[in-house]
Amino acid sequence: MYRGIVEVCSVILVALTIIGYGEAGTHHIPPLNGENPSARLIDGRVVNNGVSRAVLDYRLPNTTEPIHYDIELTTNVHNGTTKFTGTVKIQLRVVEDTRTIVLHARQLTGYVATIRNATSETEEVLTTSYEEEREFLSLTPTNTSLNFLADSEWVLTISYEGVLRTDNGGFYLSTYTDSTGRERYLATTQFESTDARHAFPCYDEPAKRATFSIVINHDASYSAISNMPLDEAGYSVFEKTVIMPTYLVAFIVSDFEYTEGVLSARPQRIYTRPGTVQYQEFALVSGLLLLQRLEDYYGVNFSLPKIYQVGVPDFAAGAMENWGLATYREQYMLYNTNSTTNTQTNIATIIAHEYCHQWFGNLVAIKWWTYLWLKEGFATLFSWQATDAAYPEWDVYQMFLTGDYQTALTADGTGQRNPMTHYVQTPSEISLRYDSISYSKAGSVLYMFQNAFTDEVFRLGLNLYLTSKQFSAAEEWDLFESLGIAAGALNVAIPATMHQMFSSWSQQSGYPLLTVTRNYDNKSFTVKQTAFYEDNSKASDKSWYIPFNYAHKSKPDHRNTTATHFLLNVDEIVVRDEDLDADDWLLLNKQSTGFYRINYDDKNWELLASALKTQPYKFHPRNRAQLIFDAYKFSSTGRLSHSVYLNLLQYLTNEDQYAPWTTAYSVISTFNRYLNGDEDYAKFQFFIAALVTNIYEKLGVNDVSGEQHLTKFTRNVVINLACLAGIESCLEESNNKLKALISDGVSIEPNLQSVIYCNGLVQSGDDEFTYVYNELMASDDQALRRTLVSSLGCSRTESQLKKFVESSIDPAAEWRTQERITLLSAAYSRNSVGLLVCIDFLKENWLAYSNLTPGFGGDNPLNDAMLGIASYVVNTEQETKYLELVDLVKDSDKVQTNLEEVVKSSIKQNFDWLSSNREPIMSWVSKFAAENNTGGNAAGLSASFITLFATLAIVLACYF
Repeated sequence: MYRGIVEVCSVILVALTIIGYGEAGTHHIPPLNGENPSARLIDGRVVNNGVSRAVLDYRLPNTTEPIHYDIELTTNVHNGTTKFTGTVKIQLRVVEDTRTIVLHARQLTGYVATIRNATSETEEVLTTSYEEEREFLSLTPTNTSLNFLADSEWVLTISYEGVLRTDNGGFYLSTYTDSTGRERYLATTQFESTDARHAFPCYDEPAKRATFSIVINHDASYSAISNMPLDEAGYSVFEKTVIMPTYLVAFIVSDFEYTEGVLSARPQRIYTRPGTVQYQEFALVSGLLLLQRLEDYYGVNFSLPKIYQVGVPDFAAGAMENWGLATYREQYMLYNTNSTTNTQTNIATIIAHEYCHQWFGNLVAIKWWTYLWLKEGFATLFSWQATDAAYPEWDVYQMFLTGDYQTALTADGTGQRNPMTHYVQTPSEISLRYDSISYSKAGSVLYMFQNAFTDEVFRLGLNLYLTSKQFSAAEEWDLFESLGIAAGALNVAIPATMHQMFSSWSQQSGYPLLTVTRNYDNKSFTVKQTAFYEDNSKASDKSWYIPFNYAHKSKPDHRNTTATHFLLNVDEIVVRDEDLDADDWLLLNKQSTGFYRINYDDKNWELLASALKTQPYKFHPRNRAQLIFDAYKFSSTGRLSHSVYLNLLQYLTNEDQYAPWTTAYSVISTFNRYLNGDEDYAKFQFFIAALVTNIYEKLGVNDVSGEQHLTKFTRNVVINLACLAGIESCLEESNNKLKALISDGVSIEPNLQSVIYCNGLVQSGDDEFTYVYNELMASDDQALRRTLVSSLGCSRTESQLKKFVESSIDPAAEWRTQERITLLSAAYSRNSVGLLVCIDFLKENWLAYSNLTPGFGGDNPLNDAMLGIASYVVNTEQETKYLELVDLVKDSDKVQTNLEEVVKSSIKQNFDWLSSNREPIMSWVSKFAAENNTGGNAAGLSASFITLFATLAIVLACYF
């Protein structure tokens, strides 16, 4: 399942999250630490440190197991009716003698249950009892002499009633407005991880696989689709599925339209609402290509006779891998001439993510949610790898680095995350597993071993894993065994068992810091491992099995990423290289494939900085980005001097690649958050202008047809930096584009809309703001709507922002359900005006805001907003007003019990950042300005805009 968290954004949300991690639109750039996961509110239940209040066994008894389900549902959703009825017949096997059969059920009523032996036609009546806490439906025979004996088989029949939900979970109601302005309805599903039980009573655990036959009764004006093709017996009767978990079952009843393509004799379709069929082509073509690329790589055929993809108007998760019927937010299925390169990239990578799941998670299920990473890590990795195979000219691995890889390093460096493999029981605990560890870290660790032991070993290992465990459930040891067998089969020597090496990464949290100290006299260097923590004073005795390689001036080739050396669960090793001269630079981790940070002695940092300034092309773009990323972390946490880091950044005057500029943008945006009110701020702007002027003049503010894919993303980053630095031509041209749109109808190029709208609205009056707001309300293009939501938050006018955030709880405002909870973060993450407006809004409306529908993961919107706002509080005025709000809500059941403690800790981190970083940064940039321009102002800086941009953090992002 794609979370909609680590998403490619045209102005790089992923770049902002790497400096301070924020998930699911919660908060995006705290200085060092991100979301504190020690307590969160999920589905209305407070969970502290991942432990539910109740100490109960939430696993179903292992006394019975399912073989086959016959499911028949009846819905009149065509006219908006939410009530549905159902009958489920479960063929089951008794594993241990019992008198009671226990299933899962949620929000269902009117149970009538009978059972018969599989060899008999005699029905026995069952009594039902329900336990709400664990959602257990217990069924016991009224015949006191009847027992269910081990190895016997029975057919259980349950009739029931239910109501379509409106929170985008389970079997739920979605709507859209047609071309005539009439509201239309559809019924769709989202079952992962524990919501199949809302549609039918079932064994709702991932390892309890069975086959399914589904019949859906509905009005003839609508059609139904499900995991399997329609059976010849009728328009709503579907073929029997393969053996599968309940959470992968899916069905949709709608009036949607589709296009179809066939590759390798397998049909694929795209379904979306009427009137959008002409925009389905790119998703359809991408689906055909990506499925074939994955099938070729794994050497295992896709298991079903067809696969359909559906764009759903209301969808909390980013996408869902239902076997043979993948579902998506509508914006990830539609691409037209006005769509952005960002939208195009999202469509491809998210389809790749869900299609990878057709093997990892579907063909081979996980035994329990403990191993969520075993499917989500692979889907994360192959979202990039499959896209690279289908569209190699895009160079998406640069995006992998600035997205998943750096996000995971930031999140896992807090010392507050659980390991990849971590046992959970309750639905609330399971929800918490859908985080950057299960997705981004797992994908990055898999990528590390793919490179360390060669792609050939990795590929064969995956083939062995998939073929040996197909149509069953696996745990991590099954993967490790398959990889070990593959290494042996290909005669690739590994220095320890695969179990030892891989489990050192999966079963403990965190990751290593490699400290490289060179002996310049004897051509050697020492590599020492310690656990990395944001808090430099924190220490542990953790160690890992670490693969690494290196390049240096005399051997600069970065192409071969196979590991040449290992730290085998030991503290340090010494490497000697006769070709390494004292004046050569040394770089570990070619192409940044290893999941760790690397610090060097000061002299080697100076050698790297010098080489970057003169010959940046000698280093892979991902290595250049990672040097910026790591050195920032080291300088901001007391491991490296700020002067070394800021000197390193000067090489950017010769940089033109996406990953380095995206990483630099995240760092500079963070600096700007804290320094934009400083008396010497103009000197900071001068330094940024010096870095960005060359690339800004090269790329300009106009989209260019036919240029390389990543260049379009880089241009947006550069425009934001140039305007932040106060470069006059950037400010004028951005504002002129918005004015030309409003006054003369001159369209803004799609790829530039986010930066032009945002920069233009910073300088706008009420007319411009109202124009953009009305354009948003009139649009049914979900990708454009997301861009406009983000841009409206860029305003610095209090009245405009007040209108904007108040609309989140206004029933008359035409927001989609999932959009309402994105407005506050769009405002408070931009500048202090938006932050204070959001605080004032919540003081008056916190209860109404808390009652909005949560996003994916179930966090209460109020709790989410409180955590997010705290990470942007950077002065005493903001702190005073914010803590007044905390006092109002802290005792509410809408927020986590330790809210006050968590947010005060977040604010303290902000103030600590200023205490540690402000003086050395401003001292260095002041010296730089004095040496390069006695006036200390950015070249071309417009005096009329200095005050305006002194308080602006132009931080564009995607919101959900």
